[in-house]
Amino acid sequence: MKKGLLLLFFLMYFLGYSQSKIKIVDDANQKPVSNAKVSCGNKILGYTDNQGILEFTASCTSVDIEAASYQPETASVESSMEISLYKKTSKTTSIETVVIEDKSDPRALEILKKVNKLFRENSPKSLGSYSFKSYEKISLDIDEDSLSQFQEYFNDLAIFKKKREKDSLNNINARKIFSNSKLFLWERAQEFLYSKKYGEKINILDNRISGLKQPIYEMIALQQSNRDIVPEQIKQENRGLYRFFLSDTIELDGRKTFVIRFREVNYKKTDRKRKYNGAIYVDTETYGVKKIENFSRNKNEGIITSTWVFYNNKWFLAHEKTKLKMGKMAMDDKEGLNRKEKKSFGTYAFLTSRYFDFESPILENPKDFKGYTFSVKSIDGHNLDQYRTDPLTAREKNTYKTIDSLGRKYKIDSKAQILSGLLNGQIRVRSIDFAVDEIVNFNSYEGFRLGMKAKVNENFNPYFSPDYYFAYGVKDGRWKYGMGLDIKTTLDKNSFFRLELYDDVTASGEFYRRLWNFKMRMMNFGNNINNDKYFRFEGVSLSYLNDVTNGLTLALAVRRNIEEAQFDYQFRNSGSSYKNFNTLFTLKYSPNSTNIMTPQGKSLIDQKYPELYFNYEQSYKMMGDFNYSRFDALFVHNFKTPIGTTGFRLYGGIVLGEAPIWKNFTMNGLASPGKDFNFNLTSFLGFATLEGGKYYNDRFVAYYFTHKLPVYFKSFGHNVSSFDFVLRGTIGDMKHPEYHQFKFKKLDHLYQEVGLEWNNFLSSYFNLGLFYRVGYYATPNFKQNFAIQFKLKFLEF
Repeated sequence: MKKGLLLLFFLMYFLGYSQSKIKIVDDANQKPVSNAKVSCGNKILGYTDNQGILEFTASCTSVDIEAASYQPETASVESSMEISLYKKTSKTTSIETVVIEDKSDPRALEILKKVNKLFRENSPKSLGSYSFKSYEKISLDIDEDSLSQFQEYFNDLAIFKKKREKDSLNNINARKIFSNSKLFLWERAQEFLYSKKYGEKINILDNRISGLKQPIYEMIALQQSNRDIVPEQIKQENRGLYRFFLSDTIELDGRKTFVIRFREVNYKKTDRKRKYNGAIYVDTETYGVKKIENFSRNKNEGIITSTWVFYNNKWFLAHEKTKLKMGKMAMDDKEGLNRKEKKSFGTYAFLTSRYFDFESPILENPKDFKGYTFSVKSIDGHNLDQYRTDPLTAREKNTYKTIDSLGRKYKIDSKAQILSGLLNGQIRVRSIDFAVDEIVNFNSYEGFRLGMKAKVNENFNPYFSPDYYFAYGVKDGRWKYGMGLDIKTTLDKNSFFRLELYDDVTASGEFYRRLWNFKMRMMNFGNNINNDKYFRFEGVSLSYLNDVTNGLTLALAVRRNIEEAQFDYQFRNSGSSYKNFNTLFTLKYSPNSTNIMTPQGKSLIDQKYPELYFNYEQSYKMMGDFNYSRFDALFVHNFKTPIGTTGFRLYGGIVLGEAPIWKNFTMNGLASPGKDFNFNLTSFLGFATLEGGKYYNDRFVAYYFTHKLPVYFKSFGHNVSSFDFVLRGTIGDMKHPEYHQFKFKKLDHLYQEVGLEWNNFLSSYFNLGLFYRVGYYATPNFKQNFAIQFKLKFLEF
């Protein structure tokens, strides 16, 4: 199977000379450009004829193209290429000196400043309501200019002779895929509704992905980058990544339009200083964006074009088109002997999106906005004909037939379901989901915690879902377990009862993480590495969870536990083991986040701020040993300003009444007092320089401020780096520390640490943070005050 899939998607790559054919055309009118010089380094390979064509043989991986009155271009060598050239204008020539000096044109920057300032006013979401539809098509294929040569060549290819027909995929499917169909095809039709009163609603009207019967729901809910956000090329914070030049003022669709060309700032080749990465077309009257063209460094290897239409005095996205080179397939000659006869063909990803049926204002019916942001109407593709802006070609129709057959043969559906599960922290195997974050953990009490959590999913029963987990602590040498049953009340949203039995341990003073998503839990992974004050809890719980709206979730639990300290502790000299009967009410409010309902349950597509988490726990002495009230809350938000992006977390809690130490609050310290050097993984609520398990309060407030400095740069590689300034602080108190017989301190002065995070450290996918303790708790010892943190980039803020 592996051999077949490798052949299907990659084949073999070879080195050596090849015969190539290049056609040069004018980008504006697509007419041939004759007498264009094609060179490899300092060697001239030839000039194009009257048809704009040149055939050449060379070992180059790329060639340079130059023609009189045109901007020079570079292209990767393939067997068949079509390259388009831009004409030079007098204004283009006049700004070349500015380009060489490597600074932006002040006129262009002033226009872009107005574009940013007026973007919200020009956006459709400044209207009271609107609706429109979209049709999108994504594919992976050979470039159209190479198809005829590819089909002719492949029909005679000897590596598919009958002697190799024993290979299940080699014998017939590869020829059919490459010569008669695309490698991948995905179509989607959507309806967009918006109301200032009810928010946004996106209906997936129909969807079809080649090779899959059941789609990856998180995938089909992906949105286009420029539909309702500021395009990357004109964001204020990205201004340092490009150089911008006002090159022209033209008339486009009957409206006067500025043309601003741009290029990447790190394109350092001296002979390419005049090269542009694209153009921004700005309406001179409204300063709305009319069109953006963004090319790869070699223009003909990739282009992304977004076009807006002026409707109801606002700029609606009307069309997006993307072509990106994914790689090159090299083929041997017919007998596999003559290396000079090898052919190579570029493979490209294509995306076409069209938006139509604009209407504003619309009749705002509350029922139309009910449920989550995304609703799935159909996923089998039978309604797509109603929305296709162009009929499928024979090649595209063959794609479904061919790739669907391969999907059944190689069980691509099951592999896709595994991928879908991983997005939510699960590994799916048929009717069982295994939790990723339960396999291996580490903390100071258990050491390495090895476990497995399995949950029966909707493939077994859509309404009933039992689960079970067990874990073993290497350091404490004990087994832990838990079992539960979810009973859904509806399949339209998250609404279910849950019964649980458990016997486990957890850290004292934890901030409740109920309703946190997988990414937030992962980000808080290291919170208890240096807190060894654990307690055991054994009992039963009955709970109910309901998503009242897309942004509001409520949960209520009733619990009866036996709780026992696993360290030297007594509460008011009455022992270390207690009965606790309590209720826990949890609220999550995330009005701007994007969700979709899937057969597996609600899935978070895009986490947007602000967000509020609130917990209220009430203990009852009539069935236990305590009578206390415990409250905690977390508020998360971030926003953009002219000087960068600011984010903050405000959180705190209070315990009223008498409660054991584990129901109070530890202060989320990540540092270890026994180490000379503080190095830890970032934590969602943790302090890099604060000692873990040392401080406890029965009330506290804390803050976490971060500000992304508007300075972007590339050290090497493709990732863009930046710096975040971080400030963390907390203060609290303990009303009756004498109730707790064990060694600890209350944190009753302001604790602060400042830090600097290097995002995409050395162009990697990690952030490196340097932190230093300041203020009341700072010590003369530099090592105690200093800490280094690492964070995975995908965890974001």
